[in-house]
Order: sequence, then structure tokens, then C-alpha cells
Amino acid sequence: MHKIIIFGNSGSGKSTLAKQWQRHHQLAHLDLDTLAWAATDPPSRRPLAESTQAIDDFIRQHPAWVIEGCYADLLQHVSPQANQAIFMKLPMALCQANARQRPWEPHKYASQAEQDANLPMLLQWIADYEQRRDEFSEAAHQALYNDFPLTKQIITKNPT
Repeated sequence: MHKIIIFGNSGSGKSTLAKQWQRHHQLAHLDLDTLAWAATDPPSRRPLAESTQAIDDFIRQHPAWVIEGCYADLLQHVSPQANQAIFMKLPMALCQANARQRPWEPHKYASQAEQDANLPMLLQWIADYEQRRDEFSEAAHQALYNDFPLTKQIITKNPT
């Protein structure tokens, strides 16, 4: 039974790959963006306990799943229950190109125009991945990958 975590930089293809797994293996799919942020202006992270409770609820409801996101802190919580880890470790330029081509994400933005207005910030966020030292960083993702004891894979290019 598949229980997969997918992580990496913004624009690395986490959601695309998770949706492929969802379709091909009839898995429940959880995008961590949908539960990590409070509905505040500007957006702020929900308390970790609230987010982990939502993850636990999702896992209780679905015996087979794929969970994806860039939140190493949330993925560390679910990692002991996963049996596969996929680290989307694409080059920064490819992540930025993917972000520029991203279709509108209505679960994140009220309109395509709002998403487009956020693109410069997102491109800088992607560029800062290697230098950051937070739960969204390459270092945090590499540590998560290194510590994962079961089946794991690094993907370095867009899936075909």
C-alpha cells in the first residue's frame, strides 16, 4: 500500500508528480499548502499542532496516500508513517521555468491575476532555496531525505 511523501523547492513538480501517483494508484492526495497557512492577511503559518492534527486526520481517513509540500517540519511528522520518499531536486532555473508556466491554482489564489502578481516573489523564493536555513530549505529537505529509512528517490528533471 502506497504511503508517499514528495518534497522539494517551489516549482519542482511536487504537485504534478503527486497527481500522477494519485491517478495511477488511486491514492488520496494531500497538498500541504492547503493546511499549513492560516487565512490571514498577510498569510501566516498555522500553529504546527493544528497542521499536524489535520495531517493525522487525513491519514486516518485514507489507508493509501501521497502527501506533498515544501514543509520539512510537517513532513518530518508524517515521515514515520510513509513507506516511500521522493525528493524533487531540480535545478533552480528549471523550478523557475516551471513556476512561470504554472496554471492557475485556485486553492491558493483568488484569481489568475493575483497568482501572476505573486510571481516575482515566488521566483526570488525559488532562487533562495539553497541559501535558506528554514523548514523550506534545500538543507532541510536533504536532511529529511537522508534520514528516511525506506524506499527513496531523488528526481533531478521534469518527469516526462
